[in-house]
Amino acid sequence: MSRPRNTWVLPLSLAVALLLGLLPLPDALQPLRPYWLALVLAYWLLEAPERVGLGSAFVLGLLADLAFGSLLGEQALRLVVLAFILERFRARLRFFPMSQQTLALGVLLFNDRVITAVIHLLMGVPQLAWAYWLAPLLGMLLWPPLHLLLDTARLRRRG
Repeated sequence: MSRPRNTWVLPLSLAVALLLGLLPLPDALQPLRPYWLALVLAYWLLEAPERVGLGSAFVLGLLADLAFGSLLGEQALRLVVLAFILERFRARLRFFPMSQQTLALGVLLFNDRVITAVIHLLMGVPQLAWAYWLAPLLGMLLWPPLHLLLDTARLRRRG
């Protein structure tokens, strides 16, 4: 017997992730901001691939580009690359122990920073400060509690 799923959790979690990306932070903490959108999208790509995919990642990235005022298509590209890798290795990643899954997500978030650096290099935009390379580490540390929180919300029985 399967547990009823809460269909509202997916759109709400993505909206909250988008809002967390817009939340103003002090200048000292700005470089440490985790890529919430990538973390939440990664969860859904691993746990509910029938509901999100490359198209969802692209549209979500375009919305983020518009909301954040960044180069149109930058976050869309970053999220599509993340989604492609996660879809390709989903069968393995989903069944990794949480510690290995956390390390894999850290590598994916670091890859996202590399993509950002390449885009900035090609566009002639100044590179991000070295402190921005610490954000994937923070995102990696946030993965287990975020996964637990979203699992709890997604699988909770209605009642």
